Amino acid sequence: MKNIGEFRSPAARKQYFEAYDKAMNECPVPDAVLDIGTRHGTTRVHRFGRGDAPPIVLLPALMATSACYAPLIPAFAAHRPVYVIDTLGEAGRSVQTEPFAGIPDRARCLDDVLDGLELTDVHLVGGSTGGWHAFNQVIHAPGRIASISTLDPTTVTAKFSWPAIWYGVLGAVLDRDWIWRRFLRWSAGEDIMDQPDAQLVLAGIRTYRPRVPFQTCPADDDIRSVTVPVLALFGARSVVHDSSVAADRLRALLPRAEVETLPDAGHYLFLRPDDRARIVERVLDFVHRTNLDRR
Repeated sequence: MKNIGEFRSPAARKQYFEAYDKAMNECPVPDAVLDIGTRHGTTRVHRFGRGDAPPIVLLPALMATSACYAPLIPAFAAHRPVYVIDTLGEAGRSVQTEPFAGIPDRARCLDDVLDGLELTDVHLVGGSTGGWHAFNQVIHAPGRIASISTLDPTTVTAKFSWPAIWYGVLGAVLDRDWIWRRFLRWSAGEDIMDQPDAQLVLAGIRTYRPRVPFQTCPADDDIRSVTVPVLALFGARSVVHDSSVAADRLRALLPRAEVETLPDAGHYLFLRPDDRARIVERVLDFVHRTNLDRR
């Protein structure tokens, strides 16, 4: 790819960061805000919590930024350091300066971030596209990774559903609030359009031109090659892909993975308080057991 991501105009940039600041206000106050240099630009990282336990690094959904994890950060940070990343090449406080040549570059870029933070034995946690990034990392640059936990990961073992693609195309062409509200109600199971994190994603779609390699499912052999422990949680009511197919294929390709489906959850896996509590419990237990096994 020859181009880099950028805002459509100075006015668009101002509009976006008004929404960004409002969404980030839903998060706890970070213990540190860092800009880490990489071969493709600078990546914004928010650190929460203290201590020297192996850290959790949260990877957001597409165009979602660190703000999407506001409901999970306090629970994770009570147990170990948590780093939350604004994905380089997408809307957020990260600033791309060099293009990505292909999908492996995205893993190398995240490896640069972890290197700059001097982190090893990292437990990646990624929701939606963040789950895809977690798998991409352990396929192409696994050296610093102790485990990955994925929350209804998209385009790993199942493609986007046709309705999800249709909504994406329709929204991009017409860009009307009613379309996005209908999409969010369909995909989340309830109307979340007015929540600050949803407004931020919408602002990113409207104001930013991402220039990143197209997200595709890894080859079966690439998934089979993963050696780090994997936890994958799926939403039984997810409509952006067939979560049943995704879970079954992951079990078949990676029998060592721990795969669980939350029966009442949709794609926004931690939207409901009960599901959120289950995710926190499951991820923290998985991380703890992984650390014990690595001793």
